[in-house]
Parts: sequence; C-alpha cells; structure tokens
Amino acid sequence: MSILSELFGDAASLLFPRRCAVCGEPLARGERTVCTLCRATAPLTGYWREADNPVFRKCWGLVPVERASGFLFFVRGSGWRRLIHAFKYRGAWRAAREMGAWYGRCLKESGLYDDVEAVVPLPLHPFKRCRRGYNQSEYIAGQLGVEVDRRSVGRKRNTASQALKSRRERAANVEGAFAVRRPERLAGRHVLLVDDVMTTGSTLLSCAAEMLRAAPGCRVSIAALAVSRRELGMKE
Repeated sequence: MSILSELFGDAASLLFPRRCAVCGEPLARGERTVCTLCRATAPLTGYWREADNPVFRKCWGLVPVERASGFLFFVRGSGWRRLIHAFKYRGAWRAAREMGAWYGRCLKESGLYDDVEAVVPLPLHPFKRCRRGYNQSEYIAGQLGVEVDRRSVGRKRNTASQALKSRRERAANVEGAFAVRRPERLAGRHVLLVDDVMTTGSTLLSCAAEMLRAAPGCRVSIAALAVSRRELGMKE
C-alpha cells in the first residue's frame, strides 16, 4: 500500500508539482515548502544564538524583556517577503507551520529560551481571526516544543493594519489594544511572546508591556520569525 501511495504521489507531483514558496521552482522529493537552495541562502539573522543582539537591544530600550530574537530578515521585494505575506494574507498556513518548525529547531539547539515555561502567540482580534481562518502566530508558536497558551492574552480592539503607518502612528494604533484575561496563568512565569514579523516593534512591545503590567512576577521574552533590517539600523 505504501508503494502504491508513493507511485500516486509521484504521478501527482508530475502533473501538479509542488513549488518552493520562495523561488517558485518545483520542490524535489523530501523538500517541504522551501527548497534546499533557498534554505541554504536564506537571510538568517543568527540572533537566536546571541543573548545580546540588535533585536534585544531595540526591545530593551522600550520594554524590559528578558531575551529577544528574530529568525530571518524581512527583505523587501524578495521571495521570503512573498512567503510571509502568503501565510499572513493568502491562507498559506502550512508555510507558517513549516517556518515555525525550522525556527523552533534552531531555538532548541541554541538554548536561548530553555527556561521559558509557556508560549503566547500574539493574539488576533476575533473578527480578524474569523475572516482569516487562523492566527499564523499560533502555527509558529506551536512548533517550539513548549506549552502554548492561546487564552490568557487577547485583543480588545480590532486595530487597523500597521503596514503603511509611520512609527508614531503604529504605536498609537496598538495602544491599549491588548488585555490579559488570565493573569494568574502568567504570574511568576517566563513567557515567550511570538509573532510573525517585527518591524518597529510597536505591536509586540505593546502586548509585552501589558503582560508585565497585569501579571505579577511575569517575565517576557520575544521571538519574531522575521525582523526589519532598516528598523534595526542596518542597510536593506
């Protein structure tokens, strides 16, 4: 039966080849979502290996997080940007899960977040989640091998997209947007807050600040799948 399934799979891949979400080339057998070449040339930050890195320093200047990292650089006009937009706006949730698994493996190997006790995916407003059908940050968070808490933190307001806003407008847009509904579940624990993209950091840090305010003794770390070179003071 397994041989038959394999033959059907080979026939299907010939008729409808699965393509790399980054470069668009057909995937070889054993490749998932992103081809081997694109993985090898990915714009990885390496920040998950360094406690003191540019993402951490950017966060610490605004909110006292324990640790912070990003997995890859959000490069404008690249296939990686298209991949991220695909799971944010076009229903490609499997891409979010696969990228989360890759990031999760790297985080486990580095040990940077070994003492984290729970993972909180950055929450979407119920209306936006219903319209999209899923929260992509949950697919990323679910691959890190730690308890995922989807209920303790929520959105009070359905905020507008941050994409075209200035730094000041982004901060104002998410001010007071989050609420900690179950502070007792976060109190005294080291919690990792996860999101897909961190640009100015306004959204993630607004949520982190509310968690620190509402849950006594809570310590918050941050992990973003993609971070902006420009916002970290680097050349694109």
